Amino acid sequence: MSRLSDLLAIVARLQGPDGCPWDSAQDLATMRPYLLEEVYELLEAMDAVAAGAADDHARETLKEELGDLLFVVVLLARICESRGWFSLEDAADAIATKMVVRHPHVFPDPGAEAEDHAAPGSIAAWESRKARQASQDGRPRSRLAGVPRTLPALLRAHRQGEKAAAAGFDWRDHRGVLAKIHEELAELEEALARHPPARGDRVDATGIPATHPDVEHELGDLLMAVANLGRHVGAPPEAALRRADDRFQERFEAVERLAWERGLDLPALDDDTLDALWVEAKARTARG
Repeated sequence: MSRLSDLLAIVARLQGPDGCPWDSAQDLATMRPYLLEEVYELLEAMDAVAAGAADDHARETLKEELGDLLFVVVLLARICESRGWFSLEDAADAIATKMVVRHPHVFPDPGAEAEDHAAPGSIAAWESRKARQASQDGRPRSRLAGVPRTLPALLRAHRQGEKAAAAGFDWRDHRGVLAKIHEELAELEEALARHPPARGDRVDATGIPATHPDVEHELGDLLMAVANLGRHVGAPPEAALRRADDRFQERFEAVERLAWERGLDLPALDDDTLDALWVEAKARTARG
């Protein structure tokens, strides 16, 4: 714990009158992009280890990124403490208390009410305790109130689905979700038939045709249903899409290399040639 104490002292010095002007100038608003950047860099390091690259370099990178995020958390706590709101110790006390209250099957309280009918360590029991505590604290009672609106949309859809499912509001299995996906896809096709995108009609700053509200609405419903399918089959949609992004980047870069090797101008190629290059790129990357 001595090095953690050292970190607290270092951050305090950086924010002090003789410290670093940059650190001293930060507030909650200016730290937001740095927090997001460090979170995503940590996620990338975690993905590298999870993908099997658990060598010394990958583990060292994971440790470094976790430390970077810890620095941001400590700095944010110092900013709050400097305003007289609370300290890092207060935040640690709050989360420690919350974890004990939310895990009565691990930390039993003899005077507490009997546990819910749901399995003690289940998501349903966890969400039930959260809702009960929120009611006691006078906060909003909705089970969805704790899902940040600032989450990436797919992750937010996944978490909303989890919380609704904990209240019994869910499909019985993945087949019900698949049926919903087919329903939403049909509704999207109908919306597109009514409001076909016409290039040169209404365009935004990027030159993309402006989307009719009905089309956006139905596309959102379809994506929401797909996110719930990921939850039902054990494939979190945010992680699944991130891996699909990685596959697409790898394959498209292979297409670019193939075109360069053959002296081809990619934007000038017809659809058949592009398809052939894509198939060859998929074979080269050999990851399905």
